[in-house]
This record gives sequence, structure tokens and C-alpha cells, in this order.
Amino acid sequence: MIDSHYRIDGEDGPWVTFVTGIANDLSMWDGQVPALERDFRVLRCDLRGQGGSPATEAPYTIDLLVQDLIALWDRLGIASSHLAGLGLGGAIAQAAAIEHPERVGRLAPCCCRAQIVPEFAAMWPELIATVKANGLEPIVEPTVQRWFSDEFKTKNPGVLDAVRRMIRGTSVQGYLGCAGAFMGLALEDRLHRIKARTLYVSGAQDQRGGPPALMAGLAAKVPGARHVSVPDAAHIANIENSAGFNRVLADFLREK
Repeated sequence: MIDSHYRIDGEDGPWVTFVTGIANDLSMWDGQVPALERDFRVLRCDLRGQGGSPATEAPYTIDLLVQDLIALWDRLGIASSHLAGLGLGGAIAQAAAIEHPERVGRLAPCCCRAQIVPEFAAMWPELIATVKANGLEPIVEPTVQRWFSDEFKTKNPGVLDAVRRMIRGTSVQGYLGCAGAFMGLALEDRLHRIKARTLYVSGAQDQRGGPPALMAGLAAKVPGARHVSVPDAAHIANIENSAGFNRVLADFLREK
């Protein structure tokens, strides 16, 4: 296992763990901490090869990335935690809830998938080949453009600059490893095994990463799960509409 980079905010209450996606780091969750740190201990962590976590050579798998998460919980003495993740992080969160039901309190997979299908898989070989040949820089701008709505991009140039820096902070090994793990995603036939109280959260304008209709379909496969779509948000919904996202997530975590 690796020595995962993490940050803890808040001093008391149940644990809430946030898992990042591909080419993200834990700063992507900065907007959620103020909404939760008074009532929860908030753990944010970087995936293998992303942000401050060390990279190893590919291949990576979803199971390996789940093992990294469980190893971090063990290192920190966390017996159980609520769990949220976005993109690949949402896939990891679902997989962790399937394989380690006793460790997951409430589950919030966000803007994500549980299965790679051909039309979605088609975009990844070119991205992987580009990064192998030329590093991260050629994919920075296309990725930023894909993640947010046109209106948000026009009004928030500073946010986009921060996201560009986040993508550039990803190691080549980590990007290739995590992208390869994502290409192997195959959880849909096991979603019925999730025992945690579950809320699927989509961005209403997410066209590709985790479209609302797709995520509503995932919720239908998990016993008792619900789906909520955050308005005025595309793929990175927690950044594009942090207030709306925070209301949805905080209400879910606090509900009786």
C-alpha cells in the first residue's frame, strides 16, 4: 500500500470521507468543508498518483484504489465513515460499500458511473495515448472545458485557473493508472449488495460523466437508494454549484 496524502478538518462527530476523481486533488472539496466541519470530522484524500499521493507503475484497478482507502482508514483508526466520491471517486465509493459494508455509513456517489459502456469508453484511449506521448499539458484545456458549463466557465475564470493547476499537479503515472482502473469499471451487477443508506448526486447539466438519467438508473439498482440532481451544475457539481451541492449532501448526512 502507499502512504496516501490526506487532510482532516473538524474535531468531533462522525467521519465523512471524500474521494477524488481522475486528475483531481483533495482541494476540489474545499467548498464542502465549511458546510460540514462543525458537525463532522472531514477526511479528504488523494488517489494514488494524484495530488500529493505517490504514484506507482500501472496497472491500477478499482480494487487497488479501494484497498488504498481502507488502508488509510486503518492507519487513522477509522472504523467506519460516511463516504462520498465524484467521478472515479464515486466508483471507488460504490465499490468500497459493496466490498466493505461494515466500514461505510452513508454513501453518496456523485457525478459518476458504475459501469464502462462502449460509447463512454471511446474517449479514453486517445486521452491515454496523448498523456503517454506528451504528458498532461495537452489534455488540461479539453478536460477543463468538459467539466463545466459554458456559463460557469465565462463567469469564473479564476476557478478554472485553479482547476487547471490541479490537473497539472497529477503525475503521468497516476493519470495513466487511474484512467486504466476506470476503463475496467464493472460494478452494476453488484450494486444490489450495497447496504448503506445511499444518495446518488448528479449535476443537472452533466452530459457525459454521470448524467442524471444514468444516475437515477443506478439508484434504482441499490436497495432504498435515492437520486437528487443539483441544478446549475455540470460534471464537477460540487465546485460549479457548491451551495446547492452542500445543501443536498449535508441534509442527507444529517437526516434521521
